[in-house]
Amino acid sequence: MNLKSQYASITMTQEIFRSNTPLHLESGETLPEFELAYTTYGQLNAENSNVIWVIHALTGDSNAQEWWNGLIGEDKFFDPSNHFIICANLLGSCYGSTHPFSENPKTSRPYYYDFPQMTTRDLAQGLERLRIHLQIETIHTLIGGSLGGQVGLEWAYTLGKKLNNAIILASTSKTKPWVIGFNETQRMAIESDCTWGENNQDAGRKGLETARAIAMLTYRHPLDLETKQVDSENKLDDFRAASYLRYQGQKLAKRFNALSYWTLSKTMDSHDLGRNRGGCEEALSQIEANVLAIGVNSDLLFLPEESQFISGSVRKGTYKEITSTAGHDAFLIEFEQLSYILKSFYLQQKH
Repeated sequence: MNLKSQYASITMTQEIFRSNTPLHLESGETLPEFELAYTTYGQLNAENSNVIWVIHALTGDSNAQEWWNGLIGEDKFFDPSNHFIICANLLGSCYGSTHPFSENPKTSRPYYYDFPQMTTRDLAQGLERLRIHLQIETIHTLIGGSLGGQVGLEWAYTLGKKLNNAIILASTSKTKPWVIGFNETQRMAIESDCTWGENNQDAGRKGLETARAIAMLTYRHPLDLETKQVDSENKLDDFRAASYLRYQGQKLAKRFNALSYWTLSKTMDSHDLGRNRGGCEEALSQIEANVLAIGVNSDLLFLPEESQFISGSVRKGTYKEITSTAGHDAFLIEFEQLSYILKSFYLQQKH
């Protein structure tokens, strides 16, 4: 597939990368072959020096200009007229890349519940295959938030001098029990759906709605709900906060599926940059790129201290903080602050 369209004279290309070389996973399992859907904006310059590689979060897709439109696009901080921007849909996700509903070449049937366990290291390995396929020698900036930041750290570790800058937003070098606990409650919600275990694409759908509602409580901060979902009159039922969470659950279930959500939440749980590398501090110290770790002061999921640990453990680290009542999702919302932080970071590299 090779689709091209024009965004105000900027070329957007959507393609599928197919790898017939087996991907050996940390679990000991193997993906015999796989596909990655990816989107590019703009053109690679002659010096191969303008690559901005975006890594999406848990339920994102490769169309970064759509879900990060305050940061990517014409006249935005990452402008396709100056940068060659790439975003690939991560393995396990259901937006064009190999995921649980894809055909298992060993059985000629969908994987469903036999889809292999994947770690952030495995997902980074898949992105590395794509980089080699595209013949990109150097990545100017790798940027990702939450799960995307976890994958970004793994990839930054292996890229070495092929990466100039890594921007890790609202993320961590190792998933803490607090996050694993929230993810497990979401999977329990999916398990409680009586359709979970069936081999069809709607299996676990109502459970996924509940899982997303739980997740939203970790993506937001209490003050955000207090401001935006408070009821204006005395009520005994039908509260705005309740309706908001139900709506968010239904909204996700219309565009995502329970098996991909299950798979990627497990991937997030397994994240540990220091596994078999002497621990996180040692692994972070081996990253050669300039690293900007951005925390959110109101983040209840990945605490700001975790971003501070990243910046303080790498060779060339900088920590900045977004101030917002929005909580974890502020990295997807606070574009003005984010653009200012990025501008300052790049200016710092020139001195």
